[in-house]
Amino acid sequence: MNAELDLSNLAGATAAAVALGEPSPGPAALDFLATGSRHIPIPRVSVVMPTLNEAANLSHVMPRIPAWVHELILVDGRSVDNTVEVGRRLRPDVRIVLERRRGKGAALRAGFACATGDIIVMIDADGSMNPDEMILLVGALLAGADLAKGSRFIEGGGSSDLSLFRMFGNWGLTTSVRLLYGCRFSDLCYGYMAFWRRSLPLLESASEGFEIETMLCVRALLHGLKIVEVASREAERIHGVSNLRAIPDGWRVLMTILRERLAAGAPGASMP
Repeated sequence: MNAELDLSNLAGATAAAVALGEPSPGPAALDFLATGSRHIPIPRVSVVMPTLNEAANLSHVMPRIPAWVHELILVDGRSVDNTVEVGRRLRPDVRIVLERRRGKGAALRAGFACATGDIIVMIDADGSMNPDEMILLVGALLAGADLAKGSRFIEGGGSSDLSLFRMFGNWGLTTSVRLLYGCRFSDLCYGYMAFWRRSLPLLESASEGFEIETMLCVRALLHGLKIVEVASREAERIHGVSNLRAIPDGWRVLMTILRERLAAGAPGASMP
């Protein structure tokens, strides 16, 4: 179903976003504008939330998902706690997808395949990403972007969770993408993002781990999609321990960057 939302303040928010790479014409966002009105009928939004033993965190995240969201898809990957039961109790209309393959990438891809909305938003279940910022991602798409990505390193962003080691690793990987792909990313390894579902055939991959976030970005760059960064503030995980393994997962991200660049040829070349 379509919802209506007063986006009168959205222009300033999206104007502050940073355009990346060489953009191609964005989607026909004006199709959704109500002529002569400050109220914009927004497209249907599917939120995909991968979970693995996040029962203790869901009560901090799910009630804050905006009411205008069309559907919330919780993709659970072998949780041994009561994540699924808690999710159903908090939001009876949640769509549960049980994914038996391991990895964040496998979970997200399963959620993408089930999504019925016009826009797909990715958000973590640990409380580190602020659901209130979702409107900035959606707004950037409505303003013409093909993919919108949160950044902790532009004005208005920040993080209380990044260690110096992870910050240095993120800087190195981000710099690699900037040099190899000719773009201006400020924050590569942050998975709060949104994109038009119609772009899925261009972004689809076999990634099963945390490298899927990088894969989505580099595939978008190679296909000449318009990417926009919006400021995001990352909080610490509320309960539990992250499933991210900095060194092995960082290595997988680096291999993804190099493999996709080599497969595509020289910078500026498009994927077939």
